[in-house]
Amino acid sequence: MKLFNSVEDLINAIECQGWCCRTSYLPEADSRRLKEDCENACHRGEFHRAGTGRGMGLEVRDQIRKDQILWLRPEDATNGQTAYLDKLEALRLALNRSLYLGLNDFEGHFAIYPEDAFYKPHLDRHTGTSERVITVILYLNPDWQPGDGGELKLWTTTGEKTGAFEIIEPRLGTLVCFLAGDFWHEVLPAHKTRMSITGWFRQVPFASHAG
Repeated sequence: MKLFNSVEDLINAIECQGWCCRTSYLPEADSRRLKEDCENACHRGEFHRAGTGRGMGLEVRDQIRKDQILWLRPEDATNGQTAYLDKLEALRLALNRSLYLGLNDFEGHFAIYPEDAFYKPHLDRHTGTSERVITVILYLNPDWQPGDGGELKLWTTTGEKTGAFEIIEPRLGTLVCFLAGDFWHEVLPAHKTRMSITGWFRQVPFASHAG
């Protein structure tokens, strides 16, 4: 797997292949602060089980996913969260300048996968929607070792969940980006607690008007 370690490399990879992986996207100290925020919120009982679907169709389905999430709220963000969100804002603007994607904002959440949790193959764009354009995942797992599980399996052929794929280790500070509606992916079973911030650069869908 080729790693993309500059903003220019990241943008070029999104343009050419639709996905990228960058190690050490944040300094280790910044990533560890986010990890502590995640752990502290979990200890306070702020997380809830993640569901599948949207709106009235949202439901918890253990056979599909077993992670827990906490949505980020900029108005309640810690200094560490604000710094990360500011960095993503700069990335959003750079993507718009280079690729004309019309990205308007970012939404995201902390995600915790307890031992044995997983997320079966899926796309990140809900059927019949277009808001989510690029998935952005930052991993928060220091000292991750082979055998700890929780890797991201990303199929690299657009629209397919067969054939070539990449296995991405969820190491502290690693950032993964890919086109949300194009790339099937899954989280393999975790063998110890796995943490991340998962989110999406979004665009406002075009609204047609009669008359």
